[in-house]
Amino acid sequence: MKNSIVMLGAPGAGKGTQAAVLVQQFHIPHISSGDMFRAIRKSDSELGRRVAAIMDSGALVPDELTIQIVQDRLSKPDCQTGFILDGFPRTQPQALALDEMLKNIGQAITVVPYLHVRSELLVERLSNRWTCNTCGSVYSLGPNDAKVCKKSDCLGTLYRRPDDEPATVTERVKVFEKNTSPLISYYSDRGLLRQIDGEQTVDQVTVALLAAIAKV
Repeated sequence: MKNSIVMLGAPGAGKGTQAAVLVQQFHIPHISSGDMFRAIRKSDSELGRRVAAIMDSGALVPDELTIQIVQDRLSKPDCQTGFILDGFPRTQPQALALDEMLKNIGQAITVVPYLHVRSELLVERLSNRWTCNTCGSVYSLGPNDAKVCKKSDCLGTLYRRPDDEPATVTERVKVFEKNTSPLISYYSDRGLLRQIDGEQTVDQVTVALLAAIAKV
C-alpha cells in the first residue's frame, strides 16, 4: 500500500522523531523542509543568506520558494511509492500547491497525523533542544547538563540552533498558530486528519500514530 503522509504539528511537537519510525516501518523517504532549509543556509550563496535571515527571525520561508524546493524533492524516484512530509505544507496556499503537484504525478495524500502539543510545552521543548556539531544527534537538556554528545564513538560538542533560541522559538510557535492552524480544518474537512496527543511518551505517540495510519 502506498503511504503519502503529511506530518502536521508545531515546531517541537515530535514530527521528526516519529517520522524516523515511519521510515523504518514503511521504507519511504522522510522529507523535512526544515532540514532542506538548514542545508541551504549553510551554502555560500545569496539564497543561503536569505534563508538564514528568515529562519533566524522565526518567520516562514516564502511559499513560492518552499513549494519549488519541495516539488523538486517529490519528483525524485524514491518518492514514487510514498513519502513522509515534515514541515510542509505550513499554509493553506502550500497545501493547495501540494495537492496540485501530487495530482500531476498521480499521487494524493493518504493521511495527515496531527501531533497536538500545548504552546507552553512546545517553547520549553525547543528551548532545551541541543544538537551535536559532529553527528547531528539531538538532545533535550537542562541548563546545568553537560553540552557533549552522549554517543561513545562521537567526540562532538552540542550547540543550540539559531532557530531554537528562546526568543525565536516563541515567534516560531506564534507563526505556526497563525498560519498553520487553518490546515487542521482543511485536512479535517477532507477526512484525512488524525489528531494524536503529542504530550504522551515517545513510544505512546508511536503506537497511536501507527494505529491511525493502519485505519486508512
